[in-house]
Amino acid sequence: MTRPRYLPDNFTLALLGSIGLASFLPVRGYAAQGFEWLTTAAIALLFFLHGAKLSRAAVVAGMSHWRLHLLVFACTFVLFPIFGMLLKPLFSIVLTPDLAVGMLFLCTLPATVQSAIAFTAMARGNVAAAVCSASASSLLGVFITPLLVSWLVVSGGVSGTGNLDAVGRIMLQLLLPFVLGQLLQPWIGDFVRRHASGLKLVDQGSILLVVYTAFSAAVIEGLWQQVPLPILLSLAVTCCLLLALSLAMTTWASRALGFSKEDEIAIVFCGSKKSLASGVPMAKVLFAAHTVGVLLLPIMLFHQIQLMVCAVLAQRYAKRGG
Repeated sequence: MTRPRYLPDNFTLALLGSIGLASFLPVRGYAAQGFEWLTTAAIALLFFLHGAKLSRAAVVAGMSHWRLHLLVFACTFVLFPIFGMLLKPLFSIVLTPDLAVGMLFLCTLPATVQSAIAFTAMARGNVAAAVCSASASSLLGVFITPLLVSWLVVSGGVSGTGNLDAVGRIMLQLLLPFVLGQLLQPWIGDFVRRHASGLKLVDQGSILLVVYTAFSAAVIEGLWQQVPLPILLSLAVTCCLLLALSLAMTTWASRALGFSKEDEIAIVFCGSKKSLASGVPMAKVLFAAHTVGVLLLPIMLFHQIQLMVCAVLAQRYAKRGG
């Protein structure tokens, strides 16, 4: 039986379940330390599999579209931070201080990889270019996001001994496993791609694990006392506003610059989306542990909204003639 479109997908339900479990049964003490080690290992495995799964042939095929990639990078790392800077007064009025920081952090993140490529394929767009742009965006985010956080979020949010330390930790946790996966890709790439459906559990499971651990720490610190329902509704509205602005600008820019419809699709889905998979571990590295749960709320909510909106948009693109 086909799932009705208005119902959430399994991952969304699991995400909500993780939040509910953390709300009623947060992990504490030595168990929390064990979960921290487990989440670190799961994140490393996640990025290792991304590296092993990514086809080098697809990357080479998409690299020739340099104008497309420049536009996607500009939308991801320039346009979004500008939106964040312009909307910062609104965030400070309708949201709590930590949620406002979370919205600014959202604006600094790289694009998604899997969902951007999936929606581009569903919409009959330029898949090879989407693979190259989304993957490169994810890698560049390792270096650019900490720098943007220090500029946009200001010195109050980032923990550690500075930007270089943050970049080093992110490279160790995210980039190194990805590079190892790429180096082993000729030997294990086919196996990883053949078992993509099963290995998807590692991808989603690692996110759920980090969310549960982060929310447990936040609940212990009084998360739900800090985020009442009116604030949560305000957060949903601000996420919708940010997504609407990004979709409008990526669509307008791709058409104004004369890109084909296939390239436009890749630009829209790569340039307007933000990565939960990268955002969760980056937040864990960049911010103090007790604030991560609150800071993740904007990313999680934006992620769900962008999935639902882009699913509808991809279907509309796919129905076009030609």
